[in-house]
Amino acid sequence: MWLSLQSCRSPSEVHVVLGNEACDLDSMVSALALAYYLAKVSVAVFVPVLNIPRSEFPLRTESSFLLQEQQIPDTCLIFRDEIDLHALHRAGSLSLTLVDHHILPSGDAALEEAVIEVIDHRPLEREPRCRVTAELVGSCATLVAERIVQGPAELLDRQTAALLHGTIILDCVNMTPEAGKVTPKDTQYVALLESKFPDLPERNVLFEALQTAKFDVSGLTTDQMLRKDLKVLSSDGLVLAISAVYVTLEAFLQRPGLQQDLCAFCQRHGYGGLVAMTISFNEWNEPFRQLAVYSQHPAVRTVCGVLECANNPPLDLSPLGSLYPNICAYHQGNTVASRKKVLPILKDFLREQGITAEDSDVAGEVGDDAPLPPTPMNSLVDECPLDRGLPKLSAEAIFEKFSHIMVVRPSTSSSPEKK
Repeated sequence: MWLSLQSCRSPSEVHVVLGNEACDLDSMVSALALAYYLAKVSVAVFVPVLNIPRSEFPLRTESSFLLQEQQIPDTCLIFRDEIDLHALHRAGSLSLTLVDHHILPSGDAALEEAVIEVIDHRPLEREPRCRVTAELVGSCATLVAERIVQGPAELLDRQTAALLHGTIILDCVNMTPEAGKVTPKDTQYVALLESKFPDLPERNVLFEALQTAKFDVSGLTTDQMLRKDLKVLSSDGLVLAISAVYVTLEAFLQRPGLQQDLCAFCQRHGYGGLVAMTISFNEWNEPFRQLAVYSQHPAVRTVCGVLECANNPPLDLSPLGSLYPNICAYHQGNTVASRKKVLPILKDFLREQGITAEDSDVAGEVGDDAPLPPTPMNSLVDECPLDRGLPKLSAEAIFEKFSHIMVVRPSTSSSPEKK
């Protein structure tokens, strides 16, 4: 059974296993698998909480894919806007285990004293005052797998193993040493999971399916597509969105109602303009980049000239045709100039306008070369959940949901179908 939580007479004590604000596949699976294990070895109520609003889950396409493959519906999941951790803490009812991070953001600083355990695979910025498992491995799921394997053998079922297996393989770039992510411990636990469950999907097939799902935006709205991988430069006078878009620019510009969607996107989130950067691969598997700038404000569109004339690095932009007067579209000849390298150009532009720029992001760009990046601040969670009409549940209602959470039988599928 998956996510069958231990019942108890009272919801007075709840132990939450909380992933980080990016809520990528590693964070999600680490929280789910560890909470499931702890609930099996304890009489306490253990609850995995995904650290994003429920409305943002469709943006995590690889997470949705892996759960669907294991026949786990998202109705089984608890999201951050569905449980009031601060109210539980004030009532003295909360214990926290942090997975895939070890420092809570400023808005959750009051919850620090409720943290009783940390499991993280990043360098410790400060030593938590609790039980800590920290090791520089490729995936936090590796450390969770290690913890589960140390317990009773019957508690590692195929469904949990499949989630951990897929997560480690994706995080470690198909266990390829050249990618610089995999460690001997990652390799050890992937092999161990495969030995215990020989019908787990073949690594290459699984990795390709997860990679495809990660960049599959076919089911997303324009707003969701732009928020899936978003970086924001903000200042007193301007907020500029820089989105990585996982389709060709031609396909993006041909989306029905694009002009209206872009206008609504900027107005809804308070952006003065948008820079959309795409990366795709040709038939020879060679990358090519394209770039577009959108704004209804002529002053903001002067950024087009700045990008065209940039020399550190040069972007080698060639204008592409656009059907819309408020969009400047380009082919980017310099394919190694990632968003990370374009951001300083945009920051300099803001400074020259007399604007001091600060940045925040939702997720790092694929291809960024930091081997162990810090947990990014997730601008998606800055929105008030009440703006979407999703009230927080009371402690009693949360407990009721725990008690009736549906049981899902392990999947019998041996390999994922590529979507």
